[in-house]
This record gives sequence, structure tokens and C-alpha cells, in this order.
Amino acid sequence: MGKRTIIPFGPQHPVLPEPVHLDLVIEDEKVIEAIPSIGFIHRGLEKLVEKKEYTELVYVIERICGICSFGHGWGYCHAVESLMNIEIPERANYLRTIWHELSRMHSHMLWLGLLADGFGFESLFMHCWRLREKVLDLFEKTTGGRVIFSVCKVGGVRKDIDKADLKEIVNVTRGMEKEFRELADTFMKDYSVKNRLAGIGVLSKEDALELCTVGPMARASGVYLDMRLTGHGVYDKLGFEPCIETAGDCYARCIVRIREIYQSIDLISKAAEMIPDGEIAVPVKGNLPKGEFIARLEQPRGECFYYAKGADSKFLERFRVRTPTNINLPALVKILQGCDLADVPMLILTIDPCISCTER
Repeated sequence: MGKRTIIPFGPQHPVLPEPVHLDLVIEDEKVIEAIPSIGFIHRGLEKLVEKKEYTELVYVIERICGICSFGHGWGYCHAVESLMNIEIPERANYLRTIWHELSRMHSHMLWLGLLADGFGFESLFMHCWRLREKVLDLFEKTTGGRVIFSVCKVGGVRKDIDKADLKEIVNVTRGMEKEFRELADTFMKDYSVKNRLAGIGVLSKEDALELCTVGPMARASGVYLDMRLTGHGVYDKLGFEPCIETAGDCYARCIVRIREIYQSIDLISKAAEMIPDGEIAVPVKGNLPKGEFIARLEQPRGECFYYAKGADSKFLERFRVRTPTNINLPALVKILQGCDLADVPMLILTIDPCISCTER
């Protein structure tokens, strides 16, 4: 029997720019157990609902995460709008959907670059991030920001996108498709890449369901789960179907995200073509009524859960967010058991962790 050792992994690691901390119980080169610790960067954002009016709180909620900032703003606004029985204009719904799919492209390309960096493919990492810059340029032109956008508000959106800019969004994303295909072929076909991903960190469909896994992590294990199927935004009008793989390993999680980038390009094109004219927001006045509402939104990392409770005032009585990383941590602990020590960074990266999201 080999000697057991406890190795602290994080909160800082050369290939993992996230303050996640794990105590790894090692026997020889195998991980026997992984014990996660959270709380290093807790910021108390959910407590601020007692000090910020509901119309201003969206700026705080966007700062839960820089990568998912638009989705967090949308999820919050959807919860409050439903609580107040506000119906937003159709054009605002299309604009939210377009920006949200651009966010998905941005997030997945960032993740693909970090994955390439994780197994030492530096040129692939830089090309993924170079291509991602084009998405950020579109955000900057249409919202004014590259990280925090502040275009979602209770009642609709703050900015419109004119026809010329919509056409540019379609042309740029369609133009990226050919260039991205070359990068995708490297991830999918290169022998050295497949050697680091295929058959590593397998999560069965049964385990994915039992551990309530969400997002690409769940869909890579064959779980037919995507909150866009519930019809938020205008996904029900765009002919949306989730991308599913069945192998449940790191390679399948990579394939799901690659397919979702192609899918986002198609959804953006359809939405830009179908978007109606009209107002982009409705006026919102008065206090929040008593009651509560739960909104569920498909962030790039998976299902995000927003709970809002009103108390007949301008302040929410309670607001709670459950992020995809939070619910995917049990699955991470599961796939780490029995893996090689060298594969630990790779397995952590495949859940696309966001510790800022997790520690609100």
C-alpha cells in the first residue's frame, strides 16, 4: 500500500486563475479524496439588497461575475419583472437574447483558451483569446463596456442596436466561424490534445443526475437539460435544441462547448433577422409588491437560479443566487477521486469554475 499524503491545491495555481482551494489526499500519484474549501473571497453582495433600491441593484448583481455579467443582470431583472407583473417589449427580449449569446461565445472561447493553457498548448491558448477579442469589440460597440455592460434594466434594456450594427454583429460572428473551425479541429482531432482529454474524468449520466449537475458538464454526460428550453428570451422562436454528448469525459465537455459556439452564431443570426421594431423598455414605478419569484436562466456555465422576495418597499427583502459552479462542485469532487495528480488542473478546468460567482 502506498504512502498517503495531503497536498493543498490552491487558492493560487499556475494554470488555474481561480482562488479555489482543495485538499487532495494522494496515494502515490492517485487522488483518493478531494476536500473543497470555499469562502476565501466572500463579498456579501446578496446583503446589499437591504441598501440598494431594486432599480439600482442590477449594477451590483452584474458584478457577481465579469464573464457572466450580462446573464446575471438579465436573471435579476427577469425575477423582479415577474414579481411586479411587468411585460417587457418584444424587441428588448430579442436584444437580451443576442447579447446573452455573445456572452456565451465570449465565455466558451475564454474557457477553451484556458483549457489549452492547462495542457501546455500556448499558441492555441493565444489564438482562442485573440478570436475572443472580436466578441468583446462587439460588446464595446453596442454597450460601451467589455466586462460590465449595464444595458439590462428592470423593464427592458437601456440601449438599442440599430440595423447597421445588427448586420455587423452577424457579419463578424459569421466571419469568425471559419477561423474558429480551425481552432476547433485542433481541439477535436489533434492527437496530443485528445490524449489529455479523452477518457479522463468520466462522469456517468446516472452520477450527473444524482449530483444535480448543470450546464455543459451535464450535457456532456447525456443529460437533456438546458434552461433555454423553458422559453426565456426568444429561444422558443429560434428553434433551439441543446447540444448533447454521451461520453461524459473531458473531451465530451470540450465538444459540447465547441458545438455551442457554432449554435450561438446561428441563434444570433436568426434573432438579428427576426427582431421586430418597437420600444426597448417600459416605465417602471412604485414599490416592489409582497411576494416572491424564482427565475432560472441558462448561463454559459449552466443553470443559474435567482430568488427575489419583495416586501412592499423599494428594497428587496431577500435575494439569493445559486450559480452553476456552486452546484457543479460535488461532480468535480466525484471525478477527482481516482484520477492522476497531473490531471487535477484539467478536471477542475472542465467544470469552468467561477469562484467569484460561487462566493457572493
